[in-house]
Amino acid sequence: MDLPPPPPAEIAPPPFRVVRPERQVMPVVFASPHSGTHYSAAFLAEARLDPLSLRRSEDSFVDELFAAAAEHGAPLLAATFPRVFCDVNREPWELDPGMFDGPLPAWVNSASPRVGAGLGTIARVVATGEPVYRHKLSFAAAEARIRTYWQPYHAALAALIAETRASFGCCLLLDCHSMPTHPATSSPPADFVLGDAHGTSCAPRATRLVEEALSGMGYRVRRNDPYAGGYVTRHYGVPRERVHALQIEIARRLYMDEARVERAPGIGPLQRDLGRLIARLAQADFGFLA
Repeated sequence: MDLPPPPPAEIAPPPFRVVRPERQVMPVVFASPHSGTHYSAAFLAEARLDPLSLRRSEDSFVDELFAAAAEHGAPLLAATFPRVFCDVNREPWELDPGMFDGPLPAWVNSASPRVGAGLGTIARVVATGEPVYRHKLSFAAAEARIRTYWQPYHAALAALIAETRASFGCCLLLDCHSMPTHPATSSPPADFVLGDAHGTSCAPRATRLVEEALSGMGYRVRRNDPYAGGYVTRHYGVPRERVHALQIEIARRLYMDEARVERAPGIGPLQRDLGRLIARLAQADFGFLA
């Protein structure tokens, strides 16, 4: 009797995708590190949470919101893997010793506040605080993720920044994220939070340019509260080297159903407004960054 063929092997996508313009016309790079949606069967099998619970840690659809970048002359880098699997907005080796079945190398950063919160490079918990895994991991598994996903993503980001600075004399990195709704918030919530590490990662004039463009469209914009910028912003934003980094957090309530992780009707208007922001950046004189 003929045996049924084995199931096809799962083919993972590359760890990132870069959407390039026909010609780059502005010294701006857009990045979406947390909008990846490829949850491998192996990862889902070792997780104790259902896929929907895991997806609530995503910055869902943020890469779609900035899809107009290439149309207006700027590259867009997007991770394809999910944040809960490997977080590229952390140092490469921020690991929680309690997650692993053996001792970690001495050079691992196990004492950072992110690790303490369970949100290191390999997350111990999801955004709601629930543990991700059924069992402890091996360090070899974490190392494989970092070398296969974290390092290629950052190599691609560093290359885009270097190319942009070489072509224009400077680079502005816009690191794009989304922020959940907090029901306990008493004051009117912000629609956008711009994080420039309290003025250290980006020229104030560039932050103000983005702020004024969004405010002019009627959005409530706040700076550095409660998100001043993560690893990407602080690591790449070195104004004295003519590289500026600004983190953009977008309120999820503007464009998605947060419980179901689905697009809401507001995603179209918001995407159009972000297209207007990108078009304005394409017309800006960034000589002050060089």
